[in-house]
Order: sequence, then C-alpha cells, then structure tokens
Amino acid sequence: MSFLFGLAMLVACSKPTKVEVPEPVEGPTLVLSQIDTLMWHHPDSALAVMMEFAGSTEADSLGEFEGHYCQVLIAELLFKNDYAQSNRTEVLRAVGYFDSIVDLRGADARSKEDTRGVSVPFLDARAHYINGAGYYEQGDLVNACAEYLNTLRIMESHFDENELVGKKARFMALTYNRLLDLFEAQLMPEPAIYCARQSLVYTQIAPTSLNAKANILYQIGLQHDILREKDSAVFYYEAALNALHDRNTIVYRDLMASRALFDYCDLQDTIKALDSLKSMVAQAESESERITRYSTIGYVYNDAGQLDSAKVYKELVFEFAEKAIDKKLAAKTLHDIAISEGDTLKANQYAQFLIEDVAAAAENQAQVSKLNDLFQNYLQEKQEAASLRERRKAVRLTLMVLVPLLLAIGLAVAIVMRRRHRKRLAAQEADAQRRLEEERQSHRMEQAALSGRLKRSNETLRELQDQVRQQNETTPKPETQAASFAEEPICRLIMERVNEGQFKSQMDCKLYQDYALGKEQVMALREAADRHFGQFTSRLAKAYPSLTKGDLDYCCLYLLGLSDADISALMQRAYNTVSERSRKLKGIFGSEEPIAVTMRSFAASV
Repeated sequence: MSFLFGLAMLVACSKPTKVEVPEPVEGPTLVLSQIDTLMWHHPDSALAVMMEFAGSTEADSLGEFEGHYCQVLIAELLFKNDYAQSNRTEVLRAVGYFDSIVDLRGADARSKEDTRGVSVPFLDARAHYINGAGYYEQGDLVNACAEYLNTLRIMESHFDENELVGKKARFMALTYNRLLDLFEAQLMPEPAIYCARQSLVYTQIAPTSLNAKANILYQIGLQHDILREKDSAVFYYEAALNALHDRNTIVYRDLMASRALFDYCDLQDTIKALDSLKSMVAQAESESERITRYSTIGYVYNDAGQLDSAKVYKELVFEFAEKAIDKKLAAKTLHDIAISEGDTLKANQYAQFLIEDVAAAAENQAQVSKLNDLFQNYLQEKQEAASLRERRKAVRLTLMVLVPLLLAIGLAVAIVMRRRHRKRLAAQEADAQRRLEEERQSHRMEQAALSGRLKRSNETLRELQDQVRQQNETTPKPETQAASFAEEPICRLIMERVNEGQFKSQMDCKLYQDYALGKEQVMALREAADRHFGQFTSRLAKAYPSLTKGDLDYCCLYLLGLSDADISALMQRAYNTVSERSRKLKGIFGSEEPIAVTMRSFAASV
C-alpha cells in the first residue's frame, strides 16, 4: 500500500498548464537533475529518490518547465522499473509543451544546453519516446511506431553524428531496439533489419548491456533467416555467438535454438536438431521460454513425419503459449494432424479457432500496411534531409574555394592596373623616338629568333601528330568500345526493361518479377563486357581478389549505368540488400564515387 501511495504522489508532483504561449524555459531543480543522472545507471534507486522527492514541499513549487520535466522522469522511471504508465495525461501535456519550446527556439536550439545543463531537444525526444511506450502498453502499435520515429527525427535534426555519444548514443540504440521489437513482432523483416543495424552502430558507441551487441547480431541473423537469405543468416549467427560474453543467458539459448532449426532445415538431421533443442528446454528459466522451445521441437517432429511426438508438443503450445502467432501455428499443425488421423471433432475445433483468427489477421495486415507507410515516409524524409545536408555542404565548399579565388583575382587585377599606370608615366618621361627605335630593333631580333624556334617546334609537332595518328589508328577508342557494348543484344534488352519498368526503390522487388534477369542473361552480359573491355571481369577479379562471382555480376550491371533500384528489380533482391552490396563494393574499390563511374574508368583502362 505504501508503494501505491508513493506512485500516486508521483503523478501529482507537478502542475502543468496550457502551452499555447510557453513561458520562458526555467532550469530543473538540482534534485531532478540528480534523479535524471542516477536513472541512467540505477533506475530502481532513482525511483526511490523520486518517491521521496514527491512527498517534499519542494515538489509543490515546481515551475512549468520543471513540472513537465518531472512528469517525463516519472514515466521513464515507471517504464524502466516495469510498471504501467500511470501519468498518461501528464505525459501527453509534456510532449506538447517541449515540442512548443523546441519549435520556438528553432535552429538556435540545436543541441544547446540550458543554464542548468539539460538539452531541451534531447528532453523533447525523450518525451516522445516515453509517449510511444505508453501507446505500446495500450496496444496501439501504429501511434507507438509514429512516436518512436518522431524521437529519431528530433535527435537526427538537432544533433550532429559526433554529438550522439554517451547517453544520447544509448538512447538512440534503445529507440531503434523498440522499433526492432515492434517490426519483428509484426513479421516485417526488412524494417527490422534496418533498425537492428542502426541500433548496432549506437550500441558499439554506448552498450546498453553486456550482451547487447550479441543480441542485435542474433536478431539480424534471425530476420535474414526468415527472408531465406542463408549466407547472411549464418554470418550473423556466427558473429552473435562470437560477441557473447556470457552463455548462461536467454540470448545464447535463443541463438542455439535458431541455429538448430536452421541446420535441420539445411541438413535434415532430425536427431541432432532435437538433441540441441531439448538441451535448451532443460536450461529454460521460465515457462514462457519453455513453451517457445516446445513450439520449435513440435515443428521439427511434424516436419520429420513423427506426428505423435509433434502432437504432444504442439498441444502444450496451443494451451499455454502467450504469443498469438505461436498459438496459431500450433492450431494449424494440430488441425492437419487431426485430419490425417481421421479425428473430425478435433479438426473442427482447431478449424474454428483458425477461422476466428481470420478477422484478426485481416486487421493485423492493415496495421502492418500503416506501419510500413510510416517507416517508408521516415526513410524518405531522412534521405531528403541527407541530400539537403550534402547540397549545403557542397555550397559551403564552393564558397570556401570561390571567395579566396575572387579575392586573388581582384588583387591580381589591381596589381596589373597599377603596373600599367606606372608604365605609362615612364613612357611619357622617356624619349619617345629613341624608345620606339629600340623597341623596333628588339622586335626584329625577337621575331627572327621566334621564327627559328617556331619552325623547329612545327617540325616536332608534326612528328608528334604523326605518332598520335598512328596510335589512334591501331587503338580502339573507349567511346567506340562503350557505344558498341551498349548495342549488344543483352545490353539493349536490359535497358529496354529498365526504361519500361521505371523501377522505384521503395517498391517491393517482387512486383517486378516479370523484368527479372535469368542466369543465362547475366552470363551473356558478362561475356559482352569481357569482349568489349579486354576481359573486363577477369581483370577486375585480379585487381580486387575479394570480389565474389556475384559481385562481378553486379559490377557488369553498374557498367551499364544502372541504379540500385534497377538492379534490385532485375536481380530480384531487396533494395536494402543491393544498397548494402553497393556500400561493400565502394569499400573494396576504395572510392566514394558512384560505382558506375568507377567501372567505366576501369573498363577504359585496358
């Protein structure tokens, strides 16, 4: 009862007012700042201090800024200590208040601290994050996702990358982790992979836990596994195992269970897979974890045709599983087993459950569509912001070069004009006739010398021109090579598909299956490149040994000047996968230029 009384005191510790016309920002009290600092390392202790502060007279005299700051802290402390958000109304008011402050300050508020050491944009981002957590608790995933993305927008627009360290880097990792969990639960692997990779970047700067890096690597591998991208899945599973600091954790057990299922699907070694999975059951620390392992074991038994054993495990999953997806998969398996056994009653029971789930599945699909739209809009905004920053950077660099150049030109013009003025004064003072005669004599001598030199130079020039002409006659021009390469039937076929398809990066590559290239067509493109550019792929492989056969195929496509979106559609690979390979190739070539430019330069260097 004393704890509930304390929480009630927390909710009432500030007096927020309307924020249409925000008052000047006031700094938080020293106690709030200390609680904030303590929360990042010991949230349980920070909650105890906050409860004590809530009962003090100082809590009754908080200003507007301090009151909203206090409410955000309360919500964060409840969240970090696994309590429901009891001050929901106050959190919504705090979000509006801090948004209005950041908007009023505009660009001047970028990453600046107020007089008491609190970054207002950072506090605004935290308010949106904890508001998203509140929506998530209510089951409103769309609004939760929108708030997490708003959190990222605020952080990315108010802080440079070199400022995202320490608490800010950890906060970014936590935000991407929340999105990762959300997309993973909704079976959206590509957004989940993106968020996991972003989280990994910030986790390496400021780890959120001892095994945080290993867990993120495992999640990336799991999503690649879902996408049937075997090589990537194995790579990340191995990386996760190597990054683990402690194997007596659920991360290790999840990883080993996923690896066992992966190996079973790949090698069909039922005994080995079941032994590994059952050892994970023996190490399970909760009933929920145990049911998760049962679900996987039941799948293996069913796939191997051992229906009696599959039935035992799947019935336990159907009865006790907390996740709807586990229950649904168990019901489908049990329905099929009942049909094979001729148990019509059981089959109808499971069929009824699945029918009732259809409406929920349709609603979930609509929710997934909204989540995907939110995520794609965020990516597009982020790309546009990056392009704007690059343009501004280019303008700054141009000005840095142009201004000194203009100053230098102006100084040179001034010097020339001054010299000309002096020369005119000297000419007026000298004997015009004598100077004229001397200049004529000097001119005749210079003309004679120049005539001799010019004659010799012309002879040398003619010899060089003859040599160049002979060389040009025996060496095919790069432009001719490139033109004839583009006229190859396979090249013309590819460009016709690109022009007809007008491929977009934000579209699912599967929508362009009719435009996909077959293995024979990819091989024809390689042969054409080799014919026209002196064994192009062999030279490329020799110059860069780390290139794979698949990389060489992509290089031939880039040689045609195709974009990542074009290649994604033609090769039927996700746009993010193609973009990742593009970054890999740039790293191999050691150049930030577009790969098409690098390939054309290399092709012309025969």
